[in-house]
Amino acid sequence: MSELTLVVLAAGMGSRFGERIKQLEPLGPSGELLIDYSVHDAIKNGFTQVLFIIRRDIEELFKSTIGARVEKLVKTDYVFQSPDQLPVRAADFPSRTKPWGTAQALWCCKNALNGEFAVINADDFYGADAFKLLGDFLKNPICTSCSIDFLLKNTLSENGGVNRGICRTDAEHYLTLVEETKGIRRGEDGVIRGKFNGEERILGDNDTTSMSMWGFKKEFLPILERQLSDFLDLLDTDEPKSELTIAECVGKEIKQNGFKCLDIPTNSRWFGITYESEVEAAQETLAKYVEHGIYKTPLN
Repeated sequence: MSELTLVVLAAGMGSRFGERIKQLEPLGPSGELLIDYSVHDAIKNGFTQVLFIIRRDIEELFKSTIGARVEKLVKTDYVFQSPDQLPVRAADFPSRTKPWGTAQALWCCKNALNGEFAVINADDFYGADAFKLLGDFLKNPICTSCSIDFLLKNTLSENGGVNRGICRTDAEHYLTLVEETKGIRRGEDGVIRGKFNGEERILGDNDTTSMSMWGFKKEFLPILERQLSDFLDLLDTDEPKSELTIAECVGKEIKQNGFKCLDIPTNSRWFGITYESEVEAAQETLAKYVEHGIYKTPLN
């Protein structure tokens, strides 16, 4: 079997809340970071390499903190994302300083991947069940890709409305589209509501939502390059902000060419820490996981 790689989107490290860098916030009972749990769960489910996508300007900080922790546990490599790394028109956007989104980030990894791979965010918690489902799929993939999707009730925030990609599937549980729905929250009447294309939608607890946890066969990389090239070909040379996400690439390929992406629901609870007020809740959740024997502390 070829190497099973966990690709971690970490180029956004450095985003802060208060005076702290959220990706370095100690949340576990022994000071574990969120990425520590993802790496632990990935190794447990057969992943043999971790590939971080970072920016050059955070290389020293990243490698001395997160990198130093992970390198002790598993083969660890790094790929760098910058605005000038493109499959087409690489010199056509001289004023561009902002990276082009998660599709470009993953495309930057094309020469570092030699088999099946998964993609996650560095600053999200996905849970043990999610990684088991992901590992099981990649060890015996029945199609080119999968999306590990979370029950909507397990991704809501007590701090206000959230934006989520609500998954729609066919009878065989393949994705047909992802509806970017905004301002989702549970009302005082217990009903979950959000807005899709400006219109109110009533949503259910068990609707599945994409939280950027993907599994791919290597055959996806040429598809990604074509989608990214098509996206770039339509832009003006002074384009400052447009981005292309992995989800958008998958969605367009489903619509245009009948691409197969299996929707795999998980019972895991997803969470991140966007606000300082969410730190305490995350710490309490991880402490309960230790209490119930799901994780040890120290983790490794």
